[in-house]
Order: sequence, then C-alpha cells, then structure tokens
Amino acid sequence: MKKWGESMEYTKKNDLKLWYKAPAEKWEEALPLGNGRLGAMVFGGTKAEKIQLNEDTLWSGEPGENSNKQANLTLDKVRELVFTGKYAEAEQLIESKMVGVDSEAYQPLGDLHIEHLVEGDVTDYRRELDLQTSVALTEYKINGVTYRREAFISHPDQVLAIRVKSYGQECSPISLRIHLDSLHPHEKNEGKDKSLILRGQSPISVKNPGEILYDDSRGLRFQIHIQGKTNKGEISISDDALEISGDNEVMLLLTAKTNFTKFNEAPDPDLSSIEKQCQNIITHANLLDYEELKHRHLTDYQSLFHRVSLSLDNEQDYEKLPTNERLEIYKTKRDDIALEALYFQYGRYLLISSSRPGTQAANLQGIWNPFIQPPWNSDYTTNINTEMNYWPAEVCNLTECHEPLFDLIEDLSITGKKTAKELYGARGFAVHHNVDLWRMSTPTSGQASWAFWPMAGVWLASHLWEHYLFTLDNKFLEEKAYPLMKDAAQFCLDWLIEGPEGYLVTNPSTSPENKFLTYDGQPTAVSYASTMDMTLMRELFQNCLQASKQLTSEEDFHEEVMDALECLVPFKINKNGRLQEWIEDFAEYEPGHRHVSHLYGLYPGNQINSKQTPNLVEAARNSLTYRLENGGGHTGWSCAWLINLFARLHDSKNAHDYLQTLLARSTHPNLFDDHPPFQIDGNFGGTAGIAEMLVQSHLGEIELLPALPPAWKNGRVSGLKARGGFEVTIEWADGQLTLAEITSTKQTDVKVSYRNQQIKIENKEGTFLTTNSIKVDRNSKIKVSLA
Repeated sequence: MKKWGESMEYTKKNDLKLWYKAPAEKWEEALPLGNGRLGAMVFGGTKAEKIQLNEDTLWSGEPGENSNKQANLTLDKVRELVFTGKYAEAEQLIESKMVGVDSEAYQPLGDLHIEHLVEGDVTDYRRELDLQTSVALTEYKINGVTYRREAFISHPDQVLAIRVKSYGQECSPISLRIHLDSLHPHEKNEGKDKSLILRGQSPISVKNPGEILYDDSRGLRFQIHIQGKTNKGEISISDDALEISGDNEVMLLLTAKTNFTKFNEAPDPDLSSIEKQCQNIITHANLLDYEELKHRHLTDYQSLFHRVSLSLDNEQDYEKLPTNERLEIYKTKRDDIALEALYFQYGRYLLISSSRPGTQAANLQGIWNPFIQPPWNSDYTTNINTEMNYWPAEVCNLTECHEPLFDLIEDLSITGKKTAKELYGARGFAVHHNVDLWRMSTPTSGQASWAFWPMAGVWLASHLWEHYLFTLDNKFLEEKAYPLMKDAAQFCLDWLIEGPEGYLVTNPSTSPENKFLTYDGQPTAVSYASTMDMTLMRELFQNCLQASKQLTSEEDFHEEVMDALECLVPFKINKNGRLQEWIEDFAEYEPGHRHVSHLYGLYPGNQINSKQTPNLVEAARNSLTYRLENGGGHTGWSCAWLINLFARLHDSKNAHDYLQTLLARSTHPNLFDDHPPFQIDGNFGGTAGIAEMLVQSHLGEIELLPALPPAWKNGRVSGLKARGGFEVTIEWADGQLTLAEITSTKQTDVKVSYRNQQIKIENKEGTFLTTNSIKVDRNSKIKVSLA
C-alpha cells in the first residue's frame, strides 16, 4: 500500500486524441468543437477548409400557443374507455382529440470557408482533436513547407479562434481567402476594422417535411462576424470575402449571436444589438494574441476536463493507428480497451462542449447540426434522450454542466403549468415528450405511443434530486430543486385517479413509444398505470418526502404525498417471471422494442435493487433477457442504456459486451453515436455506463468496481463522484482492488463496500479499521484496500 499522502498520479499512456490521415469527407467524420453556446464541425481540408457552425439559440419558430383545448373535454371519456378495457378506442380518441403540434427545430448557423491559395501537392497530412485541450489541429506539407491550422472555441472569450501558421522556410507567407455562407436567407457586408458580417434569418416553421417557411416580419435573426489579424500581412475585403496575405501567421476570430431573448418573449426587434454584441466580443478578443486566448481557453476547459482520468492497460498498441482504423479493427477484434477509455473521455468532452452554465441544454445532437430539418428536429426528446444526456454529469464530475438542464426545467415549469391546467385541470406542471427552445410542453402530433406521455416533468425532476444527492447543496435544494419537485408532484397528485383495484393510477397511460396487444389482438399503446408512470411517481413522492426532512415544508402537502404514496399500484411480476410493463400481462407487440421504460426502477432509479427488492431484480433481469433475445438494444442510445442496466445488476460481462456493441455497431468515424442517424445521447449514456461499472453509490454506500469487466485487468480511475459529496480514485491489478482513495467535500459518514469482501480503511491518523463505515471530516481523505 502507498504511504499516506503519497500521490497516486502517474503518466497517462493514452494521449486522448482522435486523429486521422485524411480530411473528413462527410459531416460524421468532422471533429466537434464547442463552448456550450457556439458549436463547430471542423472538416480539416487543406486548400479548401469548411467549418460548419451552430449557435444554441438558433431555432425555427417563435413563442406561441400550442394547447389543444379539446383535451380537457375529452379526458373523462378516454378514462371511461380505458377502465372498461376499450383500449384501442381510447387510443383513437386521444389521437383525434388530445394530441397537438410538432416541436420546432434546432437550426444550422452557417459555414466558414477558408481557401488556402497555394500551388503544389499535399503530403504528410494529419488532423486531430485533442480532448485534453479541446483544440482541433490540421497539418500538412506543400512544397516542403509545413502548414498548421489550430482551432478552438473559447468559453471565456466567446470566439472561435483559428491560427494558420507556416513552418520550414524563412519566407513562407500564407495567402488565404475566407468567406461565410448559410443555408438560410442572408446577406453579407463589410463590418468595421475590415471584418466580414453575415446577417441571416431563421425559418418561422419547418414542421412539414420538405416545407420550410420564412417570414420577413417574424422568426429569429442572427449574425456571424469574422475578423482577421496578422502582424505584417495585408487584409482586405473583396467580393464578400476576407483576403489575407503576406505573413506566415494569421489569426481568425469568429463569433455569432441571435436576437433570442427568452422562451416566452418575442425576439429583440433591435437588430443593432446583435451587431454590438458581436463587435464587442471580437474587439475584446482582438486585444489578446493567439497564445493568450489559447491560455485562457485551456485554463477554463481543463479546470473541468482534468478532474477525471481513466487509464486501462492495453495489451495491444492500437494508439499508433488513426481513430477510424482503430474503430474498424475494433468491430472485429474488440480488444482495444484504450479506445473504450477514449470513448469515456469523449463523452465528457462533448458534455463540456455542449452544456455550460448560462447556455441552452444539450439537445438531441448536443450543439451540432447541419440540417434545416434535422432528424427528430434535433429537439429535447424528454421520454429518455434528454435525460440520458445528463446521466454522466454528476458522477463524471461535471456538475456545472448539469445547470442548463435545471434552467430548462425551470422554464418548463412555467409553460407546463398552463399545459397541466388547460389540458387536464391539474395543479403543478406537465411536460410531454418533445420540447424546443420555446419550451413546448404540450403533446406533439402523431401516435399516442409517443405523443401522449405527460410524465416528462416527473422524470426531469429526478435530475434536481440527483444533483442534491451528489453535492448536498442545501441552498440549491431549498431555492430551486424542491419548489420544482413539488410542482411536478402536484401534477401527479391531480393526475392520479382511483382504479378498478382501488389503487391510485394514471389514466390514460402509455409506456414511452411501446405497444402491447389487446386481448383481441389489436396493437395499442394506451391503458392505465404503466410501470414507467408509477415508478416515476413513486420515486418523486419519495424524493419530496426526503427533501422535506431537510427543509421546512408545508404539512398539508407532506400528508397528501404520504397518502398518495401508500396507494400507488405496486410493481407486478408476470407468470413468466418478468417485470410487467403494463397494468395487465399483455402480450408484447414488439418483444425487442428499443425502450425498456419499465426497468427505470433499476436504472437510472433505484427502487429495484438487490438489498431491498431481490425478487424485482430477478424479474428485471428476466425482462431484460427476454427483450434482448428478441432484438432489443438495437439503437445507439438503447444500447447505452443496457450498459447501465447490466452494471446495476453487477453483470460485468454483459455490461462490457454492450459497451463493445455500442462502439462496434453504433459509432461514427468521429466517435459520434449512430442511432442511426447521429444522436448524442448514446455517447453520454455510454460514458455514464462506464462510470457505473467502476463506482456506484445509489444505495447509501460507495461500491467499488461493482461491474469491472475481466478485460479491464489493470487500471486506474480518478475523480469520479459519489453521492454524499465524495470524490473517488480507484486502482486495481489482475482484476482486484489494490487501493482506493475517497475524499469528502462534506462532513458525513461514508460506507464502502467491495464485492462482499473484507476491506481495510485508513484515515489520516493511520488507523486501520476492519469496518466498512467511517465518519469522514470535510475535505479529508480515507484509503481503502483489501483486508
């Protein structure tokens, strides 16, 4: 064992770079940059570079009224049909009277084109993304001269900064032609100090396939500003392009803004304010040279990224190969565990890049999208995908990156109150499965199986409680989390209705996007008291009661929650030993369905666990086995969910198998998740799954290496967080724990376990204890090893 205070740090073998020998030929090969607000996809061209741009508030649409006033008038009839077993009729009535309109879509901003005006053949090409610096590099030679182009998006300075530099000869001046473009209607003008400005407008609607509507008097407006900087070169503007020549080093600064104000307010009509904001950003950044900008960027970015490290000793030396070649080899051999560690850190990188305090939350594609009509509108799909985006936030030590989701929930509590009242006559707030910039909370259009699910606010509220459990931040609990949790719970209390068995149930009820077969063989999605509904409500009620112990809360509300909690429908196990998804043991319409909503209580919830409900654990395992035997987990994000579920079952083999499947089957060359098409939730879910294999803390104790795969024979992880305000570092060799360090940020008790084996705990006094529970002082550390 290392002596007390001896560092557990060592040199990382893996340099955490994605790299390639050729430019990207398609968008899914380009490399993502982001600062939470601005996003860029770098293609890495040589004589013609393209960088596709996004800004997180550029969406189609405008604030508006989406409520379907017929819904409340129809609700009682639907409930009557459901309780009399006329499920198909109830579904038809919902789809004709209770669903609404589609969400709006996240939009592309534009493209930056950089033409390198030089003759000659290109050799020695390399492009890379360094996860440790968040800098994209493109390097190549022409006529013996090395050209190096670096790019990063600064969070402190809010610019995309690009440096083009030549090496190798005394006189190797660079000649560039830079221009901007956009898929949206736009104009280009010269700005002050020889800058280039693109002014454009977003569509007012893209809801109908192939129909993109613009309105000169409505919709969001945006601007992109770019300026060049050189010490001894010349800069001019000609034919709406920026021309730079005469120096061997050039810096470009780009920023963008929209006139979005708030989700419930019209866009700012004063378009000059956008221009002033962009000019101020560029002017401030221009006061710094490239190295100063880069230093500020690195200080900010690395303060987040460097909190966690993961090293897995790889017997194969694949890191000398380009990432796309490694991925191709992995599809057959699946023995590149360093690629798995890279994938873990890539998920953390993407969350830092797409979700920062004060920005919009990460959407279905994070912050990166090239389409006016993207798949599923690149919106917030809140029946799993948005929540999955934030599964790694706390455990992977990126708690600040969780904040935009809390802001989204707070906004939805406003629009959702109107939805709850007008559609269902209920208190609190209700959210359905599609959300956009304008905080749409009403049902979308289409089939009830996806369009009608008013439980999203309940699921989102769980993230508030999880943040509290990891941080023990009582101010956050009192001022933000509990009020929102209470509002979500009030909707549940009013949405519940007594069912035929005397329990309180949800009616109508769906299990997200899945269907069953009625007794006469009709596929339908609507019944009452789906397992997902009841699990979410039970969890929220329990969390509200626990929160109330920390706070002074209203006694009447406390009693109302207690009474309802005691009357909720319990979990059910069917005749085949599987956890039921619906109130009755219906036949599966699609036995291999991608959603496993009824297993929420296993993960991300904790109501199904080996200590308190071992029978439910086995039922959940049987359900999971049955789903997979019939083709489940076939999309990227659903495969990522499986990793986490198997980790909770302490099934290291299957957890690792599905991580391998995620990488081998559902990953693009740039390591973006392939649903297909690209969805970022699979990346985030995969990263969370790896963390869940290494440490768990959902049952009041810290479990070390609960689902360590046999392939990860030797390794080390540092900086993972555990509930209760703890930070965890673990080392292992030959598949066995060698040493763990647990640091407390709060003064509290900690219970530690490792595979039911006896462990030793060493505190700062050097005392060795044979117990697995110890009180830890704030900011103090304990060491854990095998007894």
